[in-house]
Amino acid sequence: MPMTSDRFFSQADLDAIRAAVGEAEGQTSGEIVPYVVDQSDAYPSAAWKGAALGALLAPLLALAIHRWSSIWGIPIEYWIALPAPVGGAAGYLLALLPAVRRWMAGEEAMESRARRRAAVAFLDQEVFRTADRTGILLFVSLFEHRVVLLADAGIHEKVDQGQWEEITRRLAAEIRRGRRGPAMVEAIRACGELLARHKVEIRPDDRNELSDELRRGRD
Repeated sequence: MPMTSDRFFSQADLDAIRAAVGEAEGQTSGEIVPYVVDQSDAYPSAAWKGAALGALLAPLLALAIHRWSSIWGIPIEYWIALPAPVGGAAGYLLALLPAVRRWMAGEEAMESRARRRAAVAFLDQEVFRTADRTGILLFVSLFEHRVVLLADAGIHEKVDQGQWEEITRRLAAEIRRGRRGPAMVEAIRACGELLARHKVEIRPDDRNELSDELRRGRD
């Protein structure tokens, strides 16, 4: 069973993430929203691709077995009629496995879906509702193994989007190695340090406009 967002981080991880957000926001006016979702899309076409591939390959396999094996006694009509539907069903079921579904979905589709889902989360979580438009969404999509960072207009004025890539790349790599909570904490701290370097300065009347907790999305 794939890991879900409810079980991905321990309570200790959640406490550390919340503390890291508070620490990072104590240095700048940026408001960081960490967000995790089980998957960015259901990829229904992946299962049907698996079914189609199975239906195409199974008759070829059956033909090879029929010609070069010593199996006998099975009526020829079974060799003709059964392989395609059996192979299609097997392919459909195999495509429900996360690794196979990712392969069937394709890297380009998963990248596109993760970015689209991050944009939806940015709006749903109202990351834009800060006085100086300094909200940042740090988005993790578990199924796709993708990390997306979206920054609001007030951040874009000082920090180019490309400068976040090292943070998102490192976070994705560390999560794959099993360092979930610590990697998220490090990424949040890196966001705070980058904002401080680019002088996204904290104002005297600054207040915590967005909550510091990790948010969890639903499919």
